[in-house]
Amino acid sequence: MSVDITLPADRSLLILDDDTTFRTRLHRALAARGFEAESAASVQEALGMVRKHPPAFAVLDLRLEDGSGLQVVEELHAKRPEARVVMLTGYGNIATAVAAVKAGAVDYLSKPADAEEVVQALLANGEARPALPDNPMSADRVRWEHIQRVFEMCDHNVSETARRLNMHRRTLQRILAKRAPR
Repeated sequence: MSVDITLPADRSLLILDDDTTFRTRLHRALAARGFEAESAASVQEALGMVRKHPPAFAVLDLRLEDGSGLQVVEELHAKRPEARVVMLTGYGNIATAVAAVKAGAVDYLSKPADAEEVVQALLANGEARPALPDNPMSADRVRWEHIQRVFEMCDHNVSETARRLNMHRRTLQRILAKRAPR
C-alpha cells in the first residue's frame, strides 16, 4: 500500500491540525511510512514543540482556532532553515498559497490530502513538477465542500451561513439537505 521511499537520517515530523480524526489518521499513516511523528492540536502547542526540538519535516494546517500555521512555519525556519514544510488547508486560494510558500513551505495541499500525497510533497526535490491528480474534484464537489466549511465556521447557523455566502436561506437549506456530489 505504501510507496517505497528513502528517508533521511533525521525523520522527525510535526503534524499540526485541529481536526483530531484527520490528525490521528495522518500521524499513523506517516509513522507507518518511517517518519518519527509528533502531533499538535494548536499553534501554541506546535510552537512549543518547535522551540524544544525543531523537526526536519512538518505538515501544518493553515487555519486553526488559535492562529495560523504560518506562524509555525516562520518559527520553524528561524530555528531550522532546511526544514521541509507542507501546508494543508480546506480554504485553498492563491493568496494563502503564496503566503505559505513565501513563509518557507515547500508545497501547499488542499484537504483532504492522503498520506501518499503528503509524503511525495515532503520528499520531492525542487525540480520535479507535481503530477496532476488522477481524480480531481468536480466543480460541484468543490462548491459543496466550500459551503460545508462556511456552515461549520458559522456553528451550523443556516441564516448566518446564507448571509456570508450571499445566498438565500432556503436555497442553502436545499443544498445542505442533499448528499455530497462526486
